Amino acid sequence: MEPRKTDPNKLPWLGRKLLWLDNMRNVDRIVYSLYALCAALFLADFFYKKKTYLDLEDVPGFYAIYGFIMCAALVVCARGMRTFLMRDESYYAPNDVEAEEYPEDQLEREEADV
Repeated sequence: MEPRKTDPNKLPWLGRKLLWLDNMRNVDRIVYSLYALCAALFLADFFYKKKTYLDLEDVPGFYAIYGFIMCAALVVCARGMRTFLMRDESYYAPNDVEAEEYPEDQLEREEADV
């Protein structure tokens, strides 16, 4: 990926601090670091004694597995809810400000070279 041709001095403070994320190798490092952290926390669950209320909580890695399953279930449920919650693009059109016609005399139209 080609780096952007943006002058860093024209960016706001936070934009200048986050420019290192433009390099995909740095983003990959973050993702792999998160994978390693998750694996380390999962493995750490085998080495200490927990105070639990249910026997199911004694299973090593229970909370990691439970969290993953619930996160996946949220995604699946959201995709299912999309079928009956999604509306047309023109659903709000009669009352929407964006649906109003813009006055022709205030438009600056240019002819496109085809």
